Amino acid sequence: MQKKILFVDDDKFLLDMYALKFSKAGYEVKTADSTEVALKELRDGYDPDVMLVDIVMPGMDGLEFVGTVRKEKLAGKTSIIMLTNQGASDDIAKAKKLSVDGYIVKATSIPSEVLDEVEKIYKSKKQ
Repeated sequence: MQKKILFVDDDKFLLDMYALKFSKAGYEVKTADSTEVALKELRDGYDPDVMLVDIVMPGMDGLEFVGTVRKEKLAGKTSIIMLTNQGASDDIAKAKKLSVDGYIVKATSIPSEVLDEVEKIYKSKKQ
């Protein structure tokens, strides 16, 4: 069965790059260029296996988005992973409080490493 992944990032170049990488790896990819678009997808019933979320976004940021997703129980079985350039310990701590499943810093990870890390996190959550 094909795994479904939702990328939430306001950077169109990165959305396209990761969509291509994950599609080639067998994922069914959906992208959202804002947290508002992503929330609409989830509220309309989209149920991804994995969600990769940036923190710094216009409007509602990624951490607030994850908080809303948790509060509204929109992604109970979804592995939620922050994929961001925010590597400060306070950002990581905020993400952990929201029970994210992983935290990847974009600047230090090439796409193949992101794919490997997502696979590892997804498999560990499924056990």
